[in-house]
Amino acid sequence: MMYDILMLTKEIIQQVPKVELHDHLDGGLRIETILELARENNVDLPSNNPKLLREWFIRGCKQKSLALYLETFSVTTAVMQTKEALERVAFEAVEDLAAQHVCYAEIRFAPILHTAKELTSEQAVQAVLDGLQRGKKKTGMPSGLILCAMRNQKPSVSLDIAELAVAFCDRGVVGFDLAGDESGYPPKKHLDAFQYIRNKNFNITIHAGEAFGVESIWQAIQVCGAHRIGHGTRLIEDMSIESSHIEEMGSLANFILDRRIPMEMCLTSNVGTGATSDYAHHPFPILFRNNFRVFLCTDNRLMSDTDLSKEMEIAVQYYNLNIRDLEKLTINAMKSAFAHHDIKIQIIYDVIKKQYAEIRNKYGIMD
Repeated sequence: MMYDILMLTKEIIQQVPKVELHDHLDGGLRIETILELARENNVDLPSNNPKLLREWFIRGCKQKSLALYLETFSVTTAVMQTKEALERVAFEAVEDLAAQHVCYAEIRFAPILHTAKELTSEQAVQAVLDGLQRGKKKTGMPSGLILCAMRNQKPSVSLDIAELAVAFCDRGVVGFDLAGDESGYPPKKHLDAFQYIRNKNFNITIHAGEAFGVESIWQAIQVCGAHRIGHGTRLIEDMSIESSHIEEMGSLANFILDRRIPMEMCLTSNVGTGATSDYAHHPFPILFRNNFRVFLCTDNRLMSDTDLSKEMEIAVQYYNLNIRDLEKLTINAMKSAFAHHDIKIQIIYDVIKKQYAEIRNKYGIMD
């Protein structure tokens, strides 16, 4: 059977190789794991019924309530306060991503949020790295770890996390991130941390342009030196658009396009948190069709009830993407990874291009 280029079934999308660059460790736990860790560590849960607990975690996304969405992280971080718990969650994250045919992933977490009991930040980082390494041994999927500082914490804490990221750069940490509420917490307040990272020739991604406007993205890039932008949905405010075509762009949008600055797009998360009203009005297709370096990510697989296959399905359904588009997005992501150049090239040519070609041949997809 010969498939039209637009007839991408769930089966085909499930099988294509994927790259995940924006996945929060505390946003992707299995429900069964939360229940077991809560029992082991005497953590109270909203419900001990798996179905009801899952509904509690995804209600914020379903109701488009950012407050309810964020509330759930207090539960996941509460059960992630021991070495054993962190290693397990990291290992299972690799298992779950590999099951979606993810061939490379960068997983991020904020070490400071896991020091409520006996762990130090260093011990928390090592536990997660141990879990990622154990996951690689089982699945073969390589991954890197991004350390997050939090906007609402003191800049001195961010500098500590930046120093920690560099200290672990030869053990699996690949980058530094600033996460948390953008409103009232501009990235420039944490400039010392970013300057330290830049002086050490290390990698920076910053959550920007999700809950705050163009100024947040501008600061992240021009003041803090971000190499990638997490979300970036509000960049659309720096453009004049007519019938999904960009008529005119401001200097920031032009700079991002010209410099090929990558943007980590999270469709379901952005709709669920209210960063954009619905899939039809998400800026992703405009950015993608106008050659910005964008790619798909999940953000928080548990809270958003999603995975990369679902995100691709949404893009195919709402934006008429074909298999060539999915391959381009996957290559965009791998080009933007914080892995070394030789690793990127190897994965792009030996895994991504090879497997996409095999899938085209298997299903007789013409393009």
